[in-house]
Amino acid sequence: MTTRVAIVGGTGRLGGVVREVIEATEGYEVIAVLSSRSEVTEIDGSDLVVDVSSPAVSIDVVRAAIERGINVLVGTSGWSQERIALVRPLVEAAGTGVVFIPNFSLGSVIGTALAAAAAPFFPSIEIVEAHHERKVDSPSGTAVRTAELMAAARESVGPVEAPHTDQRARGQRVASIPVHSLRRPGVIARQEVLLSGPGESLQIVHDTVDPALAYAPGIRIALDAARTVRGVVVGLDRFVDVGIRLPGDKSENPVDDGGVPGQVARVTGL
Repeated sequence: MTTRVAIVGGTGRLGGVVREVIEATEGYEVIAVLSSRSEVTEIDGSDLVVDVSSPAVSIDVVRAAIERGINVLVGTSGWSQERIALVRPLVEAAGTGVVFIPNFSLGSVIGTALAAAAAPFFPSIEIVEAHHERKVDSPSGTAVRTAELMAAARESVGPVEAPHTDQRARGQRVASIPVHSLRRPGVIARQEVLLSGPGESLQIVHDTVDPALAYAPGIRIALDAARTVRGVVVGLDRFVDVGIRLPGDKSENPVDDGGVPGQVARVTGL
């Protein structure tokens, strides 16, 4: 059967990438493309809603889809654990499914998994993330997800060492980890996780250099998961086995998409 998809935020840059992937993927049909200003009733008749709108609009889109019994794939930033907790009861009561994807890049998923695996071994951790100047929210959803997973991995050793965080220039603390956000021209998406200990440091860097190429494999994986999922699922890592077990990871279905062009991930010891 063909899955009928409504894309909210489909007129934006990420929305355009999502639409191209859906139109090129067998078994899916785009039946509605909404802007962030469209009436939410335009999602009526769809089997799946893909939300790549804005943080201010996203919550209304998700609620409207749940009320209509429609599954949702959310690629909009701004969904913290606290905000996601607000929709869990609604999803459970409706018997639907919502998948939240902070970043569709497989390279980003691997970088975050590496950061979480390393987190218990370094007392000091900070994140620096940079995006283009049109990104309105900060920190990025990827940075929030990375910080939350690293904090979960450090549960047995406690919060990171982060001196002077009362000063605004020290960044915003997410799960005890300082996050520094840059918004500037010439950047698409970049995240650096800086882990430091006595006498050494580890830097995990992910760069997106071509969004269309970098996000397409992850979008396809997320689409297939979102159309049948029940309950709330957070992170592309739940559907991709990178060989690193993260706290709370119950993924049992590894996915091999055969290479990830359009991005660069690297780990360096300094």
